[in-house]
Amino acid sequence: MLEELKIKVLNANLDLVKNKLVLFTWGNVSAIDRKIGLIIIKPSGVSYENMTAEDMVVVDLNGKVIEGKYRPSSDTPTHIELYKANSSIGGVVHTHSIFATGFAQACKPIRAYGTTHSDYFYGDIPCTRSLTENEMEEYEKNTGKVINETFKDKNVSEIPACLVANHGVFAWGKNAEEAVYHATVTEEVAKMAFITECLAPGIGKVPGYISDKHYMRKHGASAYYGQNNK
Repeated sequence: MLEELKIKVLNANLDLVKNKLVLFTWGNVSAIDRKIGLIIIKPSGVSYENMTAEDMVVVDLNGKVIEGKYRPSSDTPTHIELYKANSSIGGVVHTHSIFATGFAQACKPIRAYGTTHSDYFYGDIPCTRSLTENEMEEYEKNTGKVINETFKDKNVSEIPACLVANHGVFAWGKNAEEAVYHATVTEEVAKMAFITECLAPGIGKVPGYISDKHYMRKHGASAYYGQNNK
């Protein structure tokens, strides 16, 4: 099972490049096997060009390396905190995609201005508070904690992404593939939000009845978008 998951995590990491979400080594993807409590994640600072499934690193929920010839991503403690706090999350992505990171650096949420956003996120994509100087000691771990703090009154399944103030983007899903999908959509709606705010500064968000309709037709109990799986 771990070998299959390594391949999926490798492919998800490569999709970050294909979807133009990363440059150089500016991102990472992980996935968790909940049955055995192990996480597979991209190695730290290793180029995407020559990565193989065998390069993926296996760690436990304490961050201990169980298998792998490389050090795991420096963001591993952030991934771990998200997995520990949210049992529905099976894959996590971190990127510095340009437009979404622009919002993060401005310490602003990505507002729900239209139906494209509402198709995937049931509300704004929030931005965390800035970490304190004292929180720098365990920076990556506290990054995960501040995301969880931001979601204390939100549903990670309904809003599967978060901006970390001054930093970048974390997104998640039921598996690594879905996490990459959500990271990609986050970047696209960030572009749209940026353009909207440039064209119409101070404009209000999409009316709630419209956003509710678009989210629920894809994700609600009576969803009808797409084809029924048979």
